[in-house]
Amino acid sequence: MRVLVTGGAGYIGSVVTRELLAAGHEAVVLDSLVTGHRESVPVGVALVEADTRDGASVRRCLRDHRVEAVVHMAAISQVGTSVTQPREYYDNNVRGGLSLFDAMLDEGVGRVVFSSTAAVYGEPERVPIEESAATRPTSPYGDTKLFLETALQRYGAAYGLRAACLRYFNAAGAHPEAGEDHRPETHLVPLVLQAALGTGRPITIFGTDYPTADGTAVRDYLHVVDLARAHVRALDATAERSCTYNLGSGTGFSVRQVVQAACRVTGRDIPVIEGPRRAGDPAVLVASSSRIRAELGWVPRHDDIEAILDSAWAWTQRHPRGY
Repeated sequence: MRVLVTGGAGYIGSVVTRELLAAGHEAVVLDSLVTGHRESVPVGVALVEADTRDGASVRRCLRDHRVEAVVHMAAISQVGTSVTQPREYYDNNVRGGLSLFDAMLDEGVGRVVFSSTAAVYGEPERVPIEESAATRPTSPYGDTKLFLETALQRYGAAYGLRAACLRYFNAAGAHPEAGEDHRPETHLVPLVLQAALGTGRPITIFGTDYPTADGTAVRDYLHVVDLARAHVRALDATAERSCTYNLGSGTGFSVRQVVQAACRVTGRDIPVIEGPRRAGDPAVLVASSSRIRAELGWVPRHDDIEAILDSAWAWTQRHPRGY
């Protein structure tokens, strides 16, 4: 199948592209390269430099490359920044998503895997979180993803567009050929490893008064390769139906636990600074991924935080300054 990966020059998108190729699909990447990296796109994969808000360019890409399905990952995704800059998030994520979906309808492309987020749940009432839990985002970022999930449901009912919405928890780790390189970097794992390498600053723990065992926020970390493998399974599922799945390991680790594990993996001390909570950050986000395990047979292969950190540490050592 010929698959377009929007945001395919990004961290997760570049790994998803590789897993699609490994599964026998053809791939083309559409990315604005505002945050993505040309170097992260696999050799031999066409890269179309465009923004999803540019409907004419998206339609031309779908037509020229005879695209049969889309994995939509192009978005801006920092929870804290979305609270202070909501206008940018609604414009980029919502307008870009609707522009893409409309282009797909215009060009007869009827299947999409959508990169959603655990942020659609907000502060969960129960943990682990199931897909049936109430969706009450506490950030504009979560709002944008939930809006597009709803739009896909409506487009499915009206036009037959089949969609798999994948609610990510925390992607981490690295593929041997692709790792995490955001500028500026905001994700915990690469920041911790940069601090260990000596190329980054001390780690700021945002919030030490959460109602958790050590007072720091707890998150579910999923290896990026396992996350990418789930996209391939979900793409297959859209041949027959639409679906929504959580993607997580089902195990939570606090910020302090991640830092401590990174110290063990790297064999280095990592300096820490304590700071206030960030707006929009829930105390605990841990997934129940029982639905995708039961329905698609997907099982994470790397659910140990030290194994995840070890893969990221190997990539960071080879690419101390990123791409």
